[in-house]
Amino acid sequence: MQKWGRKANPTGWTSLCKQKKEISVNEESVAEHYKLKEVSVRLTFQCFLPRPECSPEDISANHSSRNFSETKGAIFPSPRRGLICRAPGASAHGAQPGAVSTSSELCVSHYRRLTTHCSLSFCHSEHPKIWLPRALRQTYIRKVGDTVNLLIPFQGKPKPQATWTHDGCALDAGRVSVRNGERDSILFIREAQRADSGRYQLSVRLGELEATATIDILVIERPGPPQSIKLVDVWGSNATLEWTPPQDTGNTALLGYTVQKADTKSGLWFTVLERYHRTSFTVSNLIVGNSYAFRVFAENQCGLSETAPITADLAHIQKAATLRKTGGFAQRDFSEAPKFTQPLADCTTVMGYDTQLFCCVRASPKPKIIWLKNKMDIQGNPKYRALTHLGICSLEIRKPGPFDGGIYTCKAVNPLGEASVDCRVDVRAPH
Repeated sequence: MQKWGRKANPTGWTSLCKQKKEISVNEESVAEHYKLKEVSVRLTFQCFLPRPECSPEDISANHSSRNFSETKGAIFPSPRRGLICRAPGASAHGAQPGAVSTSSELCVSHYRRLTTHCSLSFCHSEHPKIWLPRALRQTYIRKVGDTVNLLIPFQGKPKPQATWTHDGCALDAGRVSVRNGERDSILFIREAQRADSGRYQLSVRLGELEATATIDILVIERPGPPQSIKLVDVWGSNATLEWTPPQDTGNTALLGYTVQKADTKSGLWFTVLERYHRTSFTVSNLIVGNSYAFRVFAENQCGLSETAPITADLAHIQKAATLRKTGGFAQRDFSEAPKFTQPLADCTTVMGYDTQLFCCVRASPKPKIIWLKNKMDIQGNPKYRALTHLGICSLEIRKPGPFDGGIYTCKAVNPLGEASVDCRVDVRAPH
């Protein structure tokens, strides 16, 4: 007895798809048993007796120890292959590959002493199963205008029937195309639109068995702009804004709002904050003396809205008014008589080298400065040059000679009085 006891598994079905066995009938009664067990698929047994001298009356067959007719078995002639003995095999629908199921046995007996050859073949069917890619087990997001191309592999033998539905209804053939192959099914949308969003279900049917897979597709686009924006209040260097959410969010949740400002001098827009979730905000640190306009964008996964509303009123940042209280006070009199704060210093100079004398005086009103040499006025003498600036008095003696030595006096005179300082100047010959 020839036994086939290989366990069923998804990778081993190819080798079991077709098995053949040849036998020779040389005795009065020859029986060959072909048995498959521990499989969870439906098997069909066919025994071919190609010799034309064989007739159905010469063949007796039992299937699984029962009468052949009770198991819906049949022996019938074939014009090309002689006689065919066919019987259904075991069935274990719903069991997983590798599960133990009822064994099937086909016994074919030949009663004539004829040398003939028999071959036994069987076929099997796989459970339908869909191998959904990991990326499609969560919501599949595409932008408007993008291409949707989904390849879903499946298994099943013979070839199962694959059908697609969109939200429980048949697909729109004008927008969605489907190609079903031996081992996969392809769903293709050339340019996705928001109406293509929804739940797509792939159903693979093989007889009474069926496998399904669900794919959620979401087609999104940029959101619309906020409906309106209003300048609520302006104080100091701050401005408070309020706006309303957009009517169209782009078929997905908003990520937030982007607030921008622009001053009227430059007209350039600068971002104040991004992805802000509330619908009111206070803009701070505005420059005093400028006027500002504001606008707000809505944002989702596709980006910012194409347009943004702008405040109708400008925010004028004005300088704060300063109140000064002037109280009465007594006018101070700064008048004073001349007073030398730095006197003249005695010095010795070399004949032929210029010499300068310095002193400082304080007085109000401004005093008149008079220079004297040995108590004689030297004003207007070209040998001397006198200067006065901010109370500093200087006298330059140009190339002094032996007769330029003596007592020099600086006198300051104003209506309130006078003051004077003296110094001695000696002139020596060069070495």
